[in-house]
Amino acid sequence: MPTTLNALLAAFPADQLVSVRGDLSIEINAPVVESSQDVRPGGLFVARAGASTDGHHFIPDALAAGAAAIIGEAELPDMPVPYARVKNAQQILGRLAAAYNGYPSRKLVIIGVTGTDGKTTTCHLLHNILQRQPGFRVGFISTLSADFGGEAAPTGLHVTTPGAPQVHEYLKRMVDAGLTHCVLEMTSHGLAQGRLNGVDIDVAVLTNVTHEHLDFHDSWEDYRAAKAIMFRMLAESQRKPKVRKTAVINADDPSSDYFAAIPAEQTMTYSVQKSSDFRATEIAHGPSATSFAAAGQQIEMKLRGDFNVFNALAALCAARALGVAWDIIRQGISEVLLVSGRMELIDEGQDFMAMVDFAHTPNALRRALEAGRQMLRPGKRLIAVFGSAGLRDVAKRRLMAETAAELADMTVLTAEDPRTESLHDILEMMAAGCIAQGGVEGETFVLVPDRGEAIYHACQLAQPGDLVMACGKGHEQSMCFGETEHPWDDREAMRAALRGAPLATLPTARMGSD
Repeated sequence: MPTTLNALLAAFPADQLVSVRGDLSIEINAPVVESSQDVRPGGLFVARAGASTDGHHFIPDALAAGAAAIIGEAELPDMPVPYARVKNAQQILGRLAAAYNGYPSRKLVIIGVTGTDGKTTTCHLLHNILQRQPGFRVGFISTLSADFGGEAAPTGLHVTTPGAPQVHEYLKRMVDAGLTHCVLEMTSHGLAQGRLNGVDIDVAVLTNVTHEHLDFHDSWEDYRAAKAIMFRMLAESQRKPKVRKTAVINADDPSSDYFAAIPAEQTMTYSVQKSSDFRATEIAHGPSATSFAAAGQQIEMKLRGDFNVFNALAALCAARALGVAWDIIRQGISEVLLVSGRMELIDEGQDFMAMVDFAHTPNALRRALEAGRQMLRPGKRLIAVFGSAGLRDVAKRRLMAETAAELADMTVLTAEDPRTESLHDILEMMAAGCIAQGGVEGETFVLVPDRGEAIYHACQLAQPGDLVMACGKGHEQSMCFGETEHPWDDREAMRAALRGAPLATLPTARMGSD
C-alpha cells in the first residue's frame, strides 16, 4: 500500500523520533520489514539491536535489495537514502507496519487472548463459535496457524506470536478477503517485544497467569505486567461501531483483580469456584464428553479435562460480549473435536490409552495429569513422559517434576529442546524434583535422554487400561539441540512407539545423551 516516509513516521509517538535525514516525502511502495532478507525494492527497512544480532549490520544488504529508506537506533551520518533515528525501533515497528497496511485492525473486530495456559484452545473454541454467527466472517492467528477465511498458513515452529510486520500483513489479508472478525493469540513475549503494537483490540480475554517465562521476564510481576499490556491496548484502541470494549477475566485466577483494575467499557468474568458472570457448575466428565452448566445453559463438549471447562468458559464469555446467541455458542463448543496436540489421543490398536499434550508449564502439566486421572479406571496407571527446555525458566524444571511425582504413577524424564544447555544437567535438576516429592529412581521415575526412546519405554511399561501421556511438545514440529532445529513430532513418536520402535530423528538417538 504505497505511502510516504513522512506518513509512516507520523504513526508513532513523536518523542520516539531522535533525528531525520533526507527526503521524507519519498514514496514507500513495498512492505515495512525487520529482516534484510525480506526487503523489496521501494520498501522500508527497520534496523534494531536484537538479543543475538544487530540489525544495523544488515543495512548494506537492505540497501542492496532496494530499500527506499531506513529506520534505526544508531547515529549513521553517511546514509545514501532517507534515514530516521528513533529511540526504540522494536516498539515502533508494529505501528509502522500497521500504517503501511492501512491500519487493518481498525477494520476488523479483534479478540485478543492471552494467558499462561489455554490460549490456543480458547482461540479455536471461540473461532468455532464466531464463524457460525450470521454476518460474521472470522479469521484467527494462533500457535498452530493463521486462517484468512479458508486459506491457512503456519505461524512457526516455536513462535506463538509472529513478528509485527507479519501480524499486520495477516490482518490486511483478512480485510482484503472480506473478513469481519479476528481471534488473535497474544503471548507475553509478543506483547513485551511490541510484536502486537498497532493492533486495535475490541475484546481482551485472559485465561490465567501462572509460573512461566521467567527466563525472559525479570520477575513474575514483570511477566504479569506483560500480559496486562493487552488490556491497556484495549483501553487505548479506537472504539468501533456497535462493539463495546470488553475485558474477559478468569475470576478464579489470583491476579483477576489486577487485570480488572485496568479500565474497560465493560468487564465480564468467568469461573469455576468464585462468584462470576459465568460460573460453571454441575461439571461432569463422561467417557466421550464433558458437560457443565453456566448462566442457566447446559454446555457439552468433546474436549477433556477441567482445564477445558475454563477454556470453554472464556470462549463463551467473549462470544456473549459480542452478542452471539446461546444456541450458536453451544453448537460451536460441542463441535470442536480436537485441538491439535492438546489432549490428542493416539490409537494404533493398543490395549491402553496414549495421548499427546502441549502442557509445558507446572500448572498446565498439573491440569493435564489431573485430566488423565479422570480418564482412568480404578487400579490403572498414569505414565507421564516430559522434559524441560534449555535456556528457559530454570525453576519450572523442579516444579514440573514435583507435580509428576505427585500425580503420575510412573514418570519418564527426557529431552525437550535442551538448546545449548547440558541435557544431563537438566535431567538431574528434574530428578531432584521427583526425589524431593518422594520419588525413587528406577521405581517411580526414570531418566531416558532420547525422547523417542523415552516414549517407547513408557509404552513398553504400559499395561491394559493404563494411560501414557507425552507432554510438552504437542503440535510442534521440531526440537532444538544446540542451535539446530531437528525434525520432531510427539504424535509421530507415539505412533512409532505403539508400532514397536522408537522414533530416531534426534541427535540423542545417534550420538548419546548429552
